[in-house]
Amino acid sequence: MNLVDSSGWLEYFADGPNADKFVKPLGNIETVIVPTICLYEVFKVVLRETGEDQALQAIALMKQGQIIDLTSEIAIRAAKISHDKKLPMADSIILATAEHYQAVIWTQDADFRNEKSVKYFEKVK
Repeated sequence: MNLVDSSGWLEYFADGPNADKFVKPLGNIETVIVPTICLYEVFKVVLRETGEDQALQAIALMKQGQIIDLTSEIAIRAAKISHDKKLPMADSIILATAEHYQAVIWTQDADFRNEKSVKYFEKVK
């Protein structure tokens, strides 16, 4: 399984310099899990930057993956991760979800760069 975090989705949608790094997992969308926190983050950014129509189109593509709701088990694990690693809430939820589903995280978020099972790509400006 693969989990493309919000930074990866946003890079892909914007056709940014690292967009090609996310083609491999997104080209096999049936193996991608999508935590609901990623839907929130991506919708919010795309809404702000390009408008509601584009935000809805982005979410429609994301929903082709397997949507993962925040369960009590994942929430509790995320809180422990946040406490132990001093990670923000969203990052902790993403990491706990990936651990629960044994998924590889694909990201540009530097908070994940030293985690196991992560494909980290430094953000190009």
